Amino acid sequence: MRAVVVTKQGNPVTPNIRFQPDWPDLPSPKPGWVNVRALASAFNHMDLWVGMGIPGVNLTYPRVSGCDCCGLVESAGPGVDPKWIGRKVIVNAATRVPDPSRPGDPPNSTLAPNYELIGEHHNGMFAEFFSIPAENLAAMPDSVDAVEGAAFGLCALTAYSMMVTKAKLVPGQAVLITGVGGGVATSALAIAKHFSCPVAVTSRHQWKLDKAKSLGADLCVLDQGQDWSKEVRAWTNKRGVDLAVDSSGKATHLNCIKSLARGGCYATPGCTSGPDATTDLARIFWNQLRILGSTMGSNDEFKEVASLFAAGKLKPVIDQVFPVADAPKAYARLEAAEQFGKIVLKW
Repeated sequence: MRAVVVTKQGNPVTPNIRFQPDWPDLPSPKPGWVNVRALASAFNHMDLWVGMGIPGVNLTYPRVSGCDCCGLVESAGPGVDPKWIGRKVIVNAATRVPDPSRPGDPPNSTLAPNYELIGEHHNGMFAEFFSIPAENLAAMPDSVDAVEGAAFGLCALTAYSMMVTKAKLVPGQAVLITGVGGGVATSALAIAKHFSCPVAVTSRHQWKLDKAKSLGADLCVLDQGQDWSKEVRAWTNKRGVDLAVDSSGKATHLNCIKSLARGGCYATPGCTSGPDATTDLARIFWNQLRILGSTMGSNDEFKEVASLFAAGKLKPVIDQVFPVADAPKAYARLEAAEQFGKIVLKW
Protein backbone atom coordinates (compact mmCIF):
# COMPACT_ATOMS: atom_id res chain seq x y z
CA MET A 1 0.00 0.00 0.00
CA ARG A 2 1.01 3.65 -0.33
CA ALA A 3 2.40 5.45 2.71
CA VAL A 4 4.29 8.56 3.80
CA VAL A 5 7.33 7.32 5.68
CA VAL A 6 9.70 8.92 8.19
CA THR A 7 12.89 7.16 7.11
CA LYS A 8 15.00 8.13 10.13
CA GLN A 9 15.09 10.44 13.13
CA GLY A 10 16.46 13.93 12.55
CA ASN A 11 16.02 17.67 12.84
CA PRO A 12 14.95 19.13 10.44
CA VAL A 13 12.36 16.47 9.70
CA THR A 14 11.45 17.20 6.09
CA PRO A 15 14.62 15.76 4.46
CA ASN A 16 13.77 12.37 6.02
CA ILE A 17 10.24 12.14 4.56
CA ARG A 18 9.56 9.80 1.64
CA PHE A 19 6.42 8.84 -0.25
CA GLN A 20 6.58 5.05 -0.53
CA PRO A 21 4.22 3.19 -2.90
CA ASP A 22 5.07 -0.29 -1.53
CA TRP A 23 4.74 -0.05 2.26
CA PRO A 24 3.69 -3.45 3.73
CA ASP A 25 -0.02 -4.21 3.66
CA LEU A 26 -2.01 -4.46 6.90
CA PRO A 27 -2.97 -7.81 8.41
CA SER A 28 -6.63 -8.51 9.17
CA PRO A 29 -7.90 -6.45 12.11
CA LYS A 30 -7.62 -7.95 15.59
CA PRO A 31 -10.64 -8.34 17.90
CA GLY A 32 -12.37 -5.04 18.56
CA TRP A 33 -10.43 -3.23 15.82
CA VAL A 34 -11.15 -2.20 12.23
CA ASN A 35 -9.06 -1.41 9.17
CA VAL A 36 -9.83 1.97 7.59
CA ARG A 37 -9.07 3.12 4.04
CA ALA A 38 -7.89 6.72 4.17
CA LEU A 39 -9.62 9.39 2.09
CA ALA A 40 -7.73 12.32 3.61
CA SER A 41 -5.19 12.66 6.44
CA ALA A 42 -4.26 15.80 8.40
CA PHE A 43 -1.11 17.05 10.11
CA ASN A 44 -0.48 17.93 13.74
CA HIS A 45 2.61 19.33 15.45
CA MET A 46 3.01 15.83 16.84
CA ASP A 47 4.13 14.67 13.39
CA LEU A 48 7.24 16.80 13.75
CA TRP A 49 7.97 15.31 17.17
CA VAL A 50 7.74 11.82 15.68
CA GLY A 51 10.32 12.85 13.10
CA MET A 52 12.63 14.47 15.65
CA GLY A 53 12.23 11.80 18.33
CA ILE A 54 10.20 11.98 21.54
CA PRO A 55 11.97 11.82 24.91
CA GLY A 56 10.89 8.74 26.83
CA VAL A 57 9.24 7.08 23.79
CA ASN A 58 11.23 4.39 22.01
CA LEU A 59 10.53 5.03 18.33
CA THR A 60 12.00 2.83 15.62
CA TYR A 61 12.45 3.92 12.01
CA PRO A 62 11.28 3.82 9.28
CA ARG A 63 7.78 4.52 10.58
CA VAL A 64 4.47 6.09 9.56
CA SER A 65 3.15 9.11 11.47
CA GLY A 66 -0.31 10.72 11.26
CA CYS A 67 -3.10 10.84 13.87
CA ASP A 68 -5.99 12.50 11.99
CA CYS A 69 -7.97 10.95 9.17
CA CYS A 70 -11.33 10.64 7.48
CA GLY A 71 -11.88 7.34 5.73
CA LEU A 72 -14.06 4.35 5.02
CA VAL A 73 -14.14 1.25 7.21
CA GLU A 74 -12.73 -1.53 5.03
CA SER A 75 -12.91 -4.55 7.35
CA ALA A 76 -13.78 -5.40 10.94
CA GLY A 77 -12.22 -7.76 13.44
CA PRO A 78 -14.01 -10.27 15.67
CA GLY A 79 -16.52 -8.67 18.03
CA VAL A 80 -17.08 -5.57 15.89
CA ASP A 81 -20.55 -4.82 14.53
CA PRO A 82 -20.34 -5.50 10.77
CA LYS A 83 -22.54 -2.45 10.16
CA TRP A 84 -19.35 -0.39 10.52
CA ILE A 85 -18.06 -1.77 7.22
CA GLY A 86 -18.42 0.82 4.45
CA ARG A 87 -19.20 3.70 6.82
CA LYS A 88 -17.45 7.05 6.48
CA VAL A 89 -15.72 7.82 9.78
CA ILE A 90 -13.46 10.24 11.59
CA VAL A 91 -11.25 8.88 14.32
CA ASN A 92 -9.90 9.53 17.80
CA ALA A 93 -6.24 8.52 17.66
CA ALA A 94 -5.93 8.47 21.46
CA THR A 95 -6.23 4.94 22.81
CA ARG A 96 -6.69 4.43 26.57
CA VAL A 97 -3.97 2.43 28.32
CA PRO A 98 -5.47 0.41 31.22
CA ASP A 99 -4.06 1.14 34.66
CA PRO A 100 -2.62 -1.86 36.51
CA SER A 101 -4.38 -2.97 39.67
CA ARG A 102 -1.96 -3.51 42.55
CA PRO A 103 -2.69 -4.24 46.21
CA GLY A 104 -2.49 -1.16 48.37
CA ASP A 105 -3.06 1.35 45.54
CA PRO A 106 -5.35 4.31 46.35
CA PRO A 107 -8.62 4.75 44.42
CA ASN A 108 -8.23 5.97 40.85
CA SER A 109 -11.30 8.23 40.81
CA THR A 110 -9.17 11.35 40.22
CA LEU A 111 -6.38 9.70 38.23
CA ALA A 112 -6.11 11.19 34.75
CA PRO A 113 -6.32 8.68 31.88
CA ASN A 114 -3.13 7.44 30.27
CA TYR A 115 -3.21 7.58 26.47
CA GLU A 116 -1.16 6.18 23.65
CA LEU A 117 -1.50 7.76 20.24
CA ILE A 118 -1.90 5.98 16.94
CA GLY A 119 0.59 7.82 14.77
CA GLU A 120 3.00 8.32 17.66
CA HIS A 121 3.41 5.12 19.68
CA HIS A 122 2.12 3.04 16.74
CA ASN A 123 2.20 3.40 12.95
CA GLY A 124 -0.39 5.96 11.98
CA MET A 125 -2.68 7.43 9.38
CA PHE A 126 -0.30 8.75 6.73
CA ALA A 127 -0.95 5.45 4.99
CA GLU A 128 -3.54 4.17 2.56
CA PHE A 129 -4.88 1.84 5.27
CA PHE A 130 -4.54 1.87 9.06
CA SER A 131 -5.95 0.01 12.07
CA ILE A 132 -7.86 1.50 15.01
CA PRO A 133 -10.25 0.29 17.75
CA ALA A 134 -13.88 0.46 16.65
CA GLU A 135 -14.74 2.34 19.86
CA ASN A 136 -12.52 5.21 18.60
CA LEU A 137 -14.69 5.82 15.52
CA ALA A 138 -17.36 8.44 14.96
CA ALA A 139 -19.67 7.76 12.02
CA MET A 140 -20.19 10.63 9.61
CA PRO A 141 -22.87 11.34 7.00
CA ASP A 142 -21.73 10.48 3.47
CA SER A 143 -22.09 14.19 2.65
CA VAL A 144 -19.25 15.18 5.00
CA ASP A 145 -16.23 16.46 3.11
CA ALA A 146 -13.29 14.11 3.70
CA VAL A 147 -10.73 16.93 3.89
CA GLU A 148 -12.74 18.73 6.57
CA GLY A 149 -13.34 15.45 8.40
CA ALA A 150 -9.62 14.69 8.50
CA ALA A 151 -8.83 18.21 9.72
CA PHE A 152 -11.37 18.12 12.52
CA GLY A 153 -10.56 15.20 14.81
CA LEU A 154 -7.69 15.44 17.28
CA CYS A 155 -7.39 19.23 17.56
CA ALA A 156 -11.13 19.70 18.08
CA LEU A 157 -11.15 16.90 20.67
CA THR A 158 -8.17 18.43 22.49
CA ALA A 159 -9.77 21.88 22.56
CA TYR A 160 -13.22 20.54 23.54
CA SER A 161 -11.93 18.36 26.40
CA MET A 162 -9.76 21.18 27.72
CA MET A 163 -12.29 24.00 27.44
CA VAL A 164 -15.68 22.36 27.97
CA THR A 165 -15.07 19.28 30.12
CA LYS A 166 -12.12 20.38 32.25
CA ALA A 167 -12.23 24.21 32.32
CA LYS A 168 -16.08 24.15 32.33
CA LEU A 169 -16.46 26.98 29.82
CA VAL A 170 -19.71 28.91 30.24
CA PRO A 171 -21.40 30.81 27.39
CA GLY A 172 -20.41 34.45 27.37
CA GLN A 173 -17.15 34.06 29.30
CA ALA A 174 -14.12 35.95 27.97
CA VAL A 175 -11.49 33.71 26.38
CA LEU A 176 -7.85 34.34 25.45
CA ILE A 177 -6.09 32.12 22.88
CA THR A 178 -2.37 32.50 22.23
CA GLY A 179 -0.52 31.67 19.02
CA VAL A 180 -3.60 31.58 16.83
CA GLY A 181 -2.99 29.71 13.60
CA GLY A 182 -2.31 26.19 14.81
CA GLY A 183 -4.93 23.47 14.78
CA VAL A 184 -5.75 23.49 18.50
CA ALA A 185 -5.87 27.30 18.61
CA THR A 186 -8.23 27.58 15.63
CA SER A 187 -10.40 24.80 17.09
CA ALA A 188 -10.46 26.65 20.42
CA LEU A 189 -11.56 29.83 18.61
CA ALA A 190 -14.41 27.94 16.89
CA ILE A 191 -15.58 26.37 20.18
CA ALA A 192 -15.43 29.69 22.04
CA LYS A 193 -17.51 31.41 19.35
CA HIS A 194 -19.97 28.48 19.41
CA PHE A 195 -20.45 29.34 23.11
CA SER A 196 -20.94 33.03 22.22
CA CYS A 197 -17.76 34.00 24.05
CA PRO A 198 -15.80 37.17 23.32
CA VAL A 199 -12.33 36.05 22.23
CA ALA A 200 -8.91 37.68 22.28
CA VAL A 201 -6.13 36.08 20.21
CA THR A 202 -2.41 36.68 19.90
CA SER A 203 0.09 35.98 17.15
CA ARG A 204 3.53 37.09 16.02
CA HIS A 205 2.12 37.48 12.48
CA GLN A 206 -0.34 40.18 11.46
CA TRP A 207 -1.70 38.08 8.59
CA LYS A 208 -2.71 35.36 11.06
CA LEU A 209 -4.48 37.94 13.19
CA ASP A 210 -6.34 39.17 10.11
CA LYS A 211 -7.53 35.62 9.40
CA ALA A 212 -8.56 35.14 13.02
CA LYS A 213 -10.53 38.39 12.85
CA SER A 214 -12.46 37.01 9.87
CA LEU A 215 -13.31 33.92 11.98
CA GLY A 216 -14.80 35.98 14.78
CA ALA A 217 -11.89 37.01 17.02
CA ASP A 218 -12.84 40.19 18.87
CA LEU A 219 -9.40 41.40 19.97
CA CYS A 220 -6.26 40.67 17.94
CA VAL A 221 -2.91 41.31 19.65
CA LEU A 222 0.32 41.42 17.68
CA ASP A 223 2.83 39.72 19.97
CA GLN A 224 6.24 41.38 19.60
CA GLY A 225 7.52 40.30 22.99
CA GLN A 226 5.76 43.08 24.92
CA ASP A 227 3.57 42.73 28.02
CA TRP A 228 0.28 42.47 26.15
CA SER A 229 -1.66 41.50 29.30
CA LYS A 230 -2.40 45.20 29.82
CA GLU A 231 -4.11 45.34 26.43
CA VAL A 232 -6.16 42.24 27.22
CA ARG A 233 -7.21 43.57 30.63
CA ALA A 234 -8.17 46.92 29.11
CA TRP A 235 -10.34 45.06 26.57
CA THR A 236 -12.19 43.41 29.50
CA ASN A 237 -12.60 46.71 31.43
CA LYS A 238 -9.76 45.54 33.72
CA ARG A 239 -11.74 42.45 34.81
CA GLY A 240 -9.55 39.92 32.97
CA VAL A 241 -10.44 36.85 30.93
CA ASP A 242 -12.08 33.76 32.36
CA LEU A 243 -10.05 31.25 30.35
CA ALA A 244 -6.61 31.45 28.76
CA VAL A 245 -5.81 28.69 26.24
CA ASP A 246 -2.04 28.65 25.83
CA SER A 247 -0.25 26.07 23.69
CA SER A 248 2.87 28.22 23.38
CA GLY A 249 4.18 27.94 26.93
CA LYS A 250 7.34 29.72 28.00
CA ALA A 251 6.94 32.78 25.75
CA THR A 252 3.33 33.54 26.71
CA HIS A 253 2.57 31.89 30.07
CA LEU A 254 3.18 34.88 32.36
CA ASN A 255 1.21 37.27 30.17
CA CYS A 256 -1.67 34.77 30.29
CA ILE A 257 -1.54 34.56 34.09
CA LYS A 258 -1.58 38.36 34.30
CA SER A 259 -4.56 38.48 31.90
CA LEU A 260 -6.85 36.25 34.01
CA ALA A 261 -9.81 37.40 36.06
CA ARG A 262 -10.19 36.28 39.67
CA GLY A 263 -10.93 32.56 39.64
CA GLY A 264 -9.89 32.31 36.00
CA CYS A 265 -8.34 29.24 34.41
CA TYR A 266 -5.01 28.88 32.61
CA ALA A 267 -5.20 25.81 30.36
CA THR A 268 -2.22 24.35 28.54
CA PRO A 269 -2.38 21.60 25.88
CA GLY A 270 1.26 22.09 24.87
CA CYS A 271 4.38 24.23 25.12
CA THR A 272 5.86 24.82 21.68
CA SER A 273 8.04 27.72 22.89
CA GLY A 274 9.42 25.73 25.83
CA PRO A 275 8.28 24.11 29.11
CA ASP A 276 10.28 26.18 31.61
CA ALA A 277 7.99 29.18 31.96
CA THR A 278 8.28 31.93 34.56
CA THR A 279 5.07 32.34 36.55
CA ASP A 280 3.61 34.52 39.33
CA LEU A 281 2.59 32.41 42.32
CA ALA A 282 1.38 35.42 44.31
CA ARG A 283 -1.09 36.29 41.57
CA ILE A 284 -2.15 32.64 41.31
CA PHE A 285 -3.02 32.21 44.99
CA TRP A 286 -4.34 35.74 45.59
CA ASN A 287 -6.65 35.65 42.57
CA GLN A 288 -7.51 31.96 43.18
CA LEU A 289 -6.51 30.96 39.68
CA ARG A 290 -6.78 27.44 38.29
CA ILE A 291 -3.86 25.87 36.40
CA LEU A 292 -4.98 23.09 34.09
CA GLY A 293 -3.03 20.66 31.94
CA SER A 294 -4.93 18.79 29.25
CA THR A 295 -4.07 16.34 26.51
CA MET A 296 -6.36 14.75 23.95
CA GLY A 297 -9.66 13.36 25.31
CA SER A 298 -11.96 10.39 25.81
CA ASN A 299 -14.07 8.60 23.21
CA ASP A 300 -17.23 10.00 24.81
CA GLU A 301 -15.89 13.55 24.44
CA PHE A 302 -14.88 12.73 20.87
CA LYS A 303 -18.40 11.63 19.98
CA GLU A 304 -19.82 14.80 21.56
CA VAL A 305 -17.63 17.15 19.53
CA ALA A 306 -17.98 14.98 16.41
CA SER A 307 -21.75 15.42 16.69
CA LEU A 308 -21.30 19.18 16.54
CA PHE A 309 -19.18 18.77 13.41
CA ALA A 310 -21.65 16.41 11.72
CA ALA A 311 -24.46 18.88 12.46
CA GLY A 312 -22.48 21.74 10.89
CA LYS A 313 -22.08 23.62 14.20
CA LEU A 314 -18.28 23.45 14.19
CA LYS A 315 -15.97 23.53 11.19
CA PRO A 316 -12.18 23.18 10.95
CA VAL A 317 -9.93 25.76 9.32
CA ILE A 318 -8.10 24.34 6.30
CA ASP A 319 -4.73 25.83 5.44
CA GLN A 320 -3.69 23.85 2.35
CA VAL A 321 -4.39 20.48 0.74
CA PHE A 322 -1.61 18.42 -0.86
CA PRO A 323 -1.79 15.25 -2.95
CA VAL A 324 -0.22 12.45 -0.96
CA ALA A 325 2.76 12.17 -3.30
CA ASP A 326 3.67 15.77 -2.31
CA ALA A 327 3.84 14.90 1.39
CA PRO A 328 7.41 16.24 1.75
CA LYS A 329 6.13 19.68 0.68
CA ALA A 330 3.37 19.43 3.28
CA TYR A 331 5.91 18.55 5.98
CA ALA A 332 8.05 21.51 4.91
CA ARG A 333 5.10 23.88 5.32
CA LEU A 334 4.35 22.48 8.78
CA GLU A 335 7.99 22.66 9.83
CA ALA A 336 8.25 26.29 8.69
CA ALA A 337 5.13 27.14 10.77
CA GLU A 338 3.65 28.86 7.73
CA GLN A 339 0.15 27.46 8.17
CA PHE A 340 -3.08 28.90 9.49
CA GLY A 341 -5.30 25.95 10.30
CA LYS A 342 -4.76 22.37 9.19
CA ILE A 343 -2.54 20.97 6.45
CA VAL A 344 -4.19 17.99 4.78
CA LEU A 345 -3.09 15.13 2.51
CA LYS A 346 -5.62 13.81 0.03
CA TRP A 347 -5.46 10.15 -0.96
